[in-house]
Amino acid sequence: MKDGDQRKMHRRTLCAGVLLAAMPASYTWPQQQPPAAPPKDCPGARQSTAEPLNPQGQPWERAEYDGGPGYCNTPLLPGQKWRVHDIARPDPRVVTPGTESPPERIGKAPSDALVLLDGTEAAYRQNWVSSPRGFGRAAAAPSPPGPPQWKFENGYVTAVQGAGGIQSKAVFRGPLQTHIEWASNPVIVSKSQMRSNSGIFLMGRYEIQVLDSYQNQTYADGSAGSIYGQFPPLVNASRRPGEWQTYDIIWEPPDSDRLRPAYVTLIHNGVIVQNRQALIGVPVHGRVAVYAPHDAEGPLALQNHGERFNPFFRSIWVRKVTGYDEQ
Repeated sequence: MKDGDQRKMHRRTLCAGVLLAAMPASYTWPQQQPPAAPPKDCPGARQSTAEPLNPQGQPWERAEYDGGPGYCNTPLLPGQKWRVHDIARPDPRVVTPGTESPPERIGKAPSDALVLLDGTEAAYRQNWVSSPRGFGRAAAAPSPPGPPQWKFENGYVTAVQGAGGIQSKAVFRGPLQTHIEWASNPVIVSKSQMRSNSGIFLMGRYEIQVLDSYQNQTYADGSAGSIYGQFPPLVNASRRPGEWQTYDIIWEPPDSDRLRPAYVTLIHNGVIVQNRQALIGVPVHGRVAVYAPHDAEGPLALQNHGERFNPFFRSIWVRKVTGYDEQ
């Protein structure tokens, strides 16, 4: 064997070793399933010599539909009712993607999103109410919830001292994708937790921290992008005060029946800062978070922390994350 061939073999062996070492100890490789008999109603099934051979050395059976191939007797996928390349599997639901927001304007939301803020006062008045809880240090808003008391100007909303928080009229259940555009206040008169402090409360309970974390030292699990009081962001991806920032949140609610915690993935300005992190519980300032029974659905809420100069919010939309093959 030549020296070059030996080096290639060494690299391949090393890569294989790294891949095997990265696999969890409990991982079970799926077993190859033998091809099953095609269903009786498989349309137009025929032998195809152009396709790879199945484990029995015979060509897969294939059906043609609208000019595209599908298969009828390929192996069943582990844990699914579908075969590999199953002709009968539903096509994915079509969603028109949104557009990104440049600094000067708000982009479009995906076609299946519920838009809660879009830069218009009409959307703000239509989709939000005062929070009856008055999150954070702010004074409690009236109960039951009334019209939102935050200030709307120049296409964004911002908290007003003593006005309490706001929450969406809509309540949400199940896994969600939430997009939020916000900016910390360019007027800086304080530091640490007193600079553009707010919070995104998922289900009205679980807080993702909003803060001016650009060159602003504070406790790590209270900085922008943190799961408040539990996990700091993996990195600080904050922009300068006054510049628009984005949170893209993938939320998996807790399941008390299965004793499964909530999980959150957070992308801050295009950077992953929470990577499917399990929450310890409902955050409480200065104490260890714990779970408590609550409804399976809840609103999206924004915190009023009671500062004089608060962050701005201009675009918020929410999508339900559906399962595979759901229409």
